Amino acid sequence: MGSVPKFLCDSPTQYRTAPECTVFITKVPTVWDETVGVAGEIGKYAVVARRKGGEWWLGAITNWDARELELPTSFLGEGEWEVEAFEDAPDADTNAEHYIRREFTIKAGEPLKVKLAPGGGLAAKFSCK
Repeated sequence: MGSVPKFLCDSPTQYRTAPECTVFITKVPTVWDETVGVAGEIGKYAVVARRKGGEWWLGAITNWDARELELPTSFLGEGEWEVEAFEDAPDADTNAEHYIRREFTIKAGEPLKVKLAPGGGLAAKFSCK
């Protein structure tokens, strides 16, 4: 079997405007080894982490209320992790296309602080150092 082609469901023009997002999206697995509910409140927000091999992927989404969260990272196990995160920009409440891409290191068990814009979210990839 050869490699499985990745298909993206939007206009190619949209992907050309944000190549760093396109690269990130094409890395997201479609089959997972483990799924963990990290945090949430019904009707308000949800945070889910999924593992494929030695990498964790985290997604967060909120309703129309902006919120600041401190997310537990105990799902990571142990050690230090390199994080690539796409977060809401400070003006994402008025321009939903604005985001911030951050790379940083976090220790497993250390809380991850995130700010979600109204109707916003977060996508992050965790790779063990």
